[in-house]
Amino acid sequence: MVVRRRKKVRKMRGSKTHGYGAKKKHRGKGSKGGKGLAGSKDHKRQMVLQMDPEHFGKRGFKPGFYPHRKREREREKVITLRELDKLSEKLGKTELNLLDLGFKKVIAGGSVTKPLSIKAASISERAKEKIEAIGGKVELLSE
Repeated sequence: MVVRRRKKVRKMRGSKTHGYGAKKKHRGKGSKGGKGLAGSKDHKRQMVLQMDPEHFGKRGFKPGFYPHRKREREREKVITLRELDKLSEKLGKTELNLLDLGFKKVIAGGSVTKPLSIKAASISERAKEKIEAIGGKVELLSE
């Protein structure tokens, strides 16, 4: 491979400091303007803009920032039939009061393997059909 430009180090062999003055000069990260992306907002800005043009600025949106949207803690706590089945296995019960467990609504994701007696604040139509089809009971409670 052809060398386009002779390196300074070849010329300076034998010189103690290679043209940088005192021995300590041109040694640490300070002589490079900082370590890594240090100085990327001021003296290294052009380099950062060339290497990573999308480094600065904002894109997209942050969920939860908008006041008109419900936050996660304000939403209804929902449980699927699949999770309900696992919960009944874990607790070893067939009668569950979901309000006491912190859930407000039952939705029809998955299926139930055994008949359960469920008390909840609200339940979707499909979930109610699936529970009653296997022989379970659903009772609606007010909060």
